[in-house]
Order: sequence, then structure tokens, then C-alpha cells
Amino acid sequence: MKKTRVWWRAGTLWTVLALWILGAAACGSLLPRDQGVQPLPRQQTAERVTVVDRNGPVSAATEARELARVKAEGSGALMERHLGVLAAKGDTQLMRGNTAKLLIDGPRTFAAMKAAIAAAKHRLLVEFYIVEDEGVAAEVADMLIRKAGEGVHVAFLYDAVGSLGSDRAFFDRLRDGGVAVCAFNPINPLERPGHWGLTHRNHRKMLAADSDVAFTGGINLSNVYAEGSFGSGRRVRPPSDAEKRGWRDTQVEVRGPVVNALAAEFRESWSRQGCEGTLPPAPPPQVATPGQRVIKLVAGDPDKGVNPTYTALLRAIDASQRSIQLTMAYFAPGDQLIQALCDAAQRGVAVSLVLPGRSDVKLVMHAARARYAQLMEAGVQIYEMKQSVMHAKTAVIDGVFSSVGSSNLDWRSIVGNNEMDLIVLGEDFGEQMQALFKRDVAASTAIEAAQWSQRGIGQRFMERFARWIEPLL
Repeated sequence: MKKTRVWWRAGTLWTVLALWILGAAACGSLLPRDQGVQPLPRQQTAERVTVVDRNGPVSAATEARELARVKAEGSGALMERHLGVLAAKGDTQLMRGNTAKLLIDGPRTFAAMKAAIAAAKHRLLVEFYIVEDEGVAAEVADMLIRKAGEGVHVAFLYDAVGSLGSDRAFFDRLRDGGVAVCAFNPINPLERPGHWGLTHRNHRKMLAADSDVAFTGGINLSNVYAEGSFGSGRRVRPPSDAEKRGWRDTQVEVRGPVVNALAAEFRESWSRQGCEGTLPPAPPPQVATPGQRVIKLVAGDPDKGVNPTYTALLRAIDASQRSIQLTMAYFAPGDQLIQALCDAAQRGVAVSLVLPGRSDVKLVMHAARARYAQLMEAGVQIYEMKQSVMHAKTAVIDGVFSSVGSSNLDWRSIVGNNEMDLIVLGEDFGEQMQALFKRDVAASTAIEAAQWSQRGIGQRFMERFARWIEPLL
């Protein structure tokens, strides 16, 4: 790994803090902890759920049949409850006829994405926060250039801050190879006048191939994902430093109408950023309705207000009756969500969190730890993953409401970033999510209240400092 890459990984937090300060100087003030996130009503009243497919809204009979099928997977009353919660603020659009496949860690995800790129015949849309200029990113770049040479339209959107450590020549090579390339909110305000915002970043991770398959989740085009996080499962000795390199993350591969919904969000970002090049229309899908999964796409954009993934998750936590299972890379959500988790645990919901015990942004880890005592006192179970870096952003609530995407539970994701998440409804997918969570727990260390109370003064100082600057994280 190049020295520049090591510096970038070590200096990411300080870069972000510097950008926050610069942005605050331009705007006049930093965001107070609870500004912009108003308390949400605890009682939910369902208004309306609409079901669509690739042709638009379905008939009332088809809609009723589709929702009945999802409820029939099991826990129908819980499914009914969470459908009502999703619709509590008005219409909510659900997409039928999809498949959703969990991809664990980088090796599986990159293999699946490369296969999709190789099979593409019309259009490839690529969007990542961090794009490195070597390793897996270079391999993907070579494939994209080859596809562009075959006549496939390829558009590539990357974040200027997230990819700051990559050589400009990497992106120039893509352009020279026929790929339409665009930097989201360039650091230099003169690079693309009218499109600049140091504190507004594009944190999405997405690849869509034709109208047939797409990927989204927490995985960037980065070499930290070169190895898996779990290993073979047969280890009889402590892992070596080399074996600890794998980052634990989750991506989801989807097929069906949700693919073009993801592509439409890409198109909107491309247009609003003033990126050069016209994106082609969506080609017809090879299979109109390849599966039975019902999915809600949730796209966060700070220009449109608080990240809707945060509000949907908060309402689902408030509505929970059995279980809440969160895996979260960066956990510094503020008082409201912490209280919602405590309230759920105190009313008998089994609340469990898997959080990082190792992190590339240690201050966020300390901010999370500042909340441990309060959470454990309420009955929340907390686990830390120390063998690998926990970078997943997932939730499964009551076994029927599952979320996978790019949104962390920190203030950058809640109010400052473009994010992309999928809410997958139904007990079948929920069971897969719960099995993955159980696997994460087995690879983590439980935090015990008595032992935690004995932590040292240095750790307590870092917690207080991180809690104080939590709105910047």
C-alpha cells in the first residue's frame, strides 16, 4: 500500500474535521446537536402504502395479493405493524417483483460485481464514496474501459473528498478510455462552478448493470476489502496481523424493478451535479419480475432534509415488539435514537448492537462508547468486533424489517451526506439477516457492565471529548 494511502487512512478524520470547520466558516455556524431533527411522534397511524412494479402502480387487487403474500411468510401482525409505520407520514412506495441477495465482505461482492460488469450490454452506472487507484479499483477500471470499448455506456461518479488520496491520473485514464467520469462536489470551487460544498458529500455505494442487476451497501472500491472478515471458521490459533486485515461489511445484490429505481437516483445526482455526458435511457430488463421480494428504496440527500433512513429506522425502533439487531460502523446518533433504543429495551424488546472494537475513525468509536453505560443500564446488549473492522450498516427489526445500505448512525449520514439504503420487507429475508447478525455476535466480544465500569481514566476522557464533538462526526 502506498504511503499516500496510509496517510489518507490515518488522516481521514482530521480532514473531515477541517472540512467541517471550513464549511462552518462559510455558513456561519456548526450544526447544533439536535438542530434539524425534531422529535418524532411515538404513536403511528397508517395512511397509505402503494405497490409498484416496473410499469408503475399495480392494481388494487395485485397490491392486496402482494402484501398478503409478504405477511404470509410469518409474523403477519408484525409485518402489518411495520407497514403502517412506513406509511405513517403519508404515501410510501414499495417495489414488488425483486430478488435480494446478501453479499458478505469484499471478495464475494467484488466477484459478483465483476460478473455483472462483464455481462453488461447497454449501460453501467458506478457510484462510490471511496475509489482507490490500485488493486480492486484498478481491476474494475480496466473492465469498465473494456466495456466502453465494446459500446456499453459507462458513467462513473465518485466523491471528491472520499477519493482524495487517489491520483487524478486514475480518473483521467477512465475518461481517455471512453468512460464518463464526474467528481461529486469537487474540492476546488473553480473546477465545476456552482457545484461545491465541502460538508455535502456523496457517501453512496452503487453499481447498476443494464436494467437487470444492481449492488448497494457499505463496500467501497478499496483494498481493505481484499480479504474476508470471518476466515474459514476452522481456526485453532489466534489470528495473525495479516488475517485481521479483512473488513466486515455487507452489500446486497438486487434484481427487478428496484434496479431502475437505483439508476434513477444516479441519474438525478448526475444531472444535479452538472456532470458532462448524457445518460442513455434504461434498456428493457431481461426478466420483468425475477423474484418476490418487496423493497423500499430510501435515498438520503441533505438538500431534501434529514436522511429518511434515519427517520424510518427511528420509527421502526419505536414500533418494535420483539427484537432490534443493529450492526453499525459509526455509531454517534444523538440523544433521540439512543433514548428510543433504551425505551425499547425497557419495554421488553431484545435490543442488541454489534459495534466496532477496531476502527479507522477512532473518535467515532469513542463517541459510541460514551453511550454504553446508559444503553446497558436499560438492558441493551452490546458487542464489539475486534478481529476485523466492522464497517456494515444494517438493521433487522422484529425479523420483518431489514435495512442494508450506506447510512451510518452518525451526524454526517443523518444531515450531511447523500446516502442509499434498501428496506427489504418480509420474514424470509429477515431470517437471513438474523443469521448473519448471530454470526457477527459469535465473532465479537460482549461488553459486560461490571467490567466496563472499571475502564481507565484515559478511556473516559476520550469518551467525553468524542461526545462533546459528536455533532461533527
